[in-house]
Amino acid sequence: MNQNDSDMKFPSALTILMMIAAMVAALTWLIPAGNYDSLVYHSDDDSFTVTSNDGSSTFPASQEMLDNLGINIPLGNFTSGAIYRPVSVPGSYQQVAAAPQGLYALAMSPVKGIIDAADIIFLVLIIGGLIGVMNLTGAFNAGIAWLGNALEGREYVLIILTTTLVAFGGTTFGFAEETIALYLILIPVFIAAGYDALVGFACIYLGSTVGSMCSTINPFSVIIASDSAGIIWTEGIYARSLMFVICITITVLFILRYANKVKKDPGASLLYKQKDEIEEYFGLNTDQETQDFDVRRILILTVFMGCFVSMIAGVLLLDWWFIEMTTVFLVGAILIGFIAQIHEATFGEAFVKGAGDLLGVAFLIGIARGVSILMNDGLISDTILYHAASATEGMNDGLIVNAMFLIYNGLFFLVPSSSGMAVLTMPIFAPLADTTGFGREMIVNTYLYGQLVLLVIPTGLLLPSLEICKIGLDRYLRFIWPLIFVLMIVIMISLTLQVSL
Repeated sequence: MNQNDSDMKFPSALTILMMIAAMVAALTWLIPAGNYDSLVYHSDDDSFTVTSNDGSSTFPASQEMLDNLGINIPLGNFTSGAIYRPVSVPGSYQQVAAAPQGLYALAMSPVKGIIDAADIIFLVLIIGGLIGVMNLTGAFNAGIAWLGNALEGREYVLIILTTTLVAFGGTTFGFAEETIALYLILIPVFIAAGYDALVGFACIYLGSTVGSMCSTINPFSVIIASDSAGIIWTEGIYARSLMFVICITITVLFILRYANKVKKDPGASLLYKQKDEIEEYFGLNTDQETQDFDVRRILILTVFMGCFVSMIAGVLLLDWWFIEMTTVFLVGAILIGFIAQIHEATFGEAFVKGAGDLLGVAFLIGIARGVSILMNDGLISDTILYHAASATEGMNDGLIVNAMFLIYNGLFFLVPSSSGMAVLTMPIFAPLADTTGFGREMIVNTYLYGQLVLLVIPTGLLLPSLEICKIGLDRYLRFIWPLIFVLMIVIMISLTLQVSL
């Protein structure tokens, strides 16, 4: 690479998101505004409200009502609470008066996004506070030193276990936002094992994203999508399970290949120039004296890890979400402060400093959410959806499923939410299967595999996650592109075979 090219300054995460927000605002002036009628279920009086450009109407909830609207979803999916977002009414799209988003709307979008994403932002800040308190106790460094000795010569096991376990969380319950907490914990372990921060980041982010992409029983994607498509979620589960095994195996091998290069030659790391900076950021100053891994620090780490076990158990078994998860980490920080006998003033300073270290990450999350708000306020989401649904007319089965896969990759750039995408698109796209030789579960699968783009798009969790790890987007893109290419080829071959056999 030319020396001048390597020294070029890549735009910061903040700049990239603001450029995307400006692009979306400009698109609202170019793309015609339009929308579908929407249907919402109200559990308090067992009724449906249909909202159109002419106003809203409320009707008693019934299967006949859904059938008349062309929404082929069982009534029980609404009454059980499985579908709680507004559902688009097929065939109801119409253009409406334009709502272009100008400079004023662009300026307000980060603020609106921060307010709208307050739940995840506070989770990130409280986790930052917990990490600040943990660093004060010295338990991290002591535990990392112990683990490094225990894994000596078998460090690759860390890569396999971390990626597989995180992917299992992704395929079963959509382990995504929750991974924010893992970076500050696990990346120091990977660095101490002789790898770089990119290896630790890849195990967590790729494991989560690829696992969610190959969801088997994930209620936030495959179950909601199947419900919205009017089919049982177990349809297509065998193909998805096989794809999970194949894609995670490819991902683990890809990470191991890079990790072994770094292990043998640290200069091969894409982050080699940032090595000292990253190690200092994670508190891995080799000049520091190693702390004893005593009973108190073991108890502190037990409480710390207990926070994550409680979070996962709560999400899976007790329907917890951001408020409950955030509370767990706040209580965990306080308990650790008592165990370590930290003075209350010192505790407060460490907690605030830790939260402050992640303030930039929280701001990025808000800006990313603001991009989606700009598009919704500009009334171009449904227009894009309408034309995407029309693009596959006249194609054969193999071309249709692959075209849908590529369309979903594009749509996820604009709406990086699995549950939101399912409810938004399934009532419109699922009926496309009825005129072909394959079932609606194939449309669900194209939606799932379309999440491949979440590996690279800056409007989701990628940029905030990279910011936590102090990894530049340019470094990450150089690392990830071969995996993206391989997974895309595997997915397209799989989809073609599924509709051909």
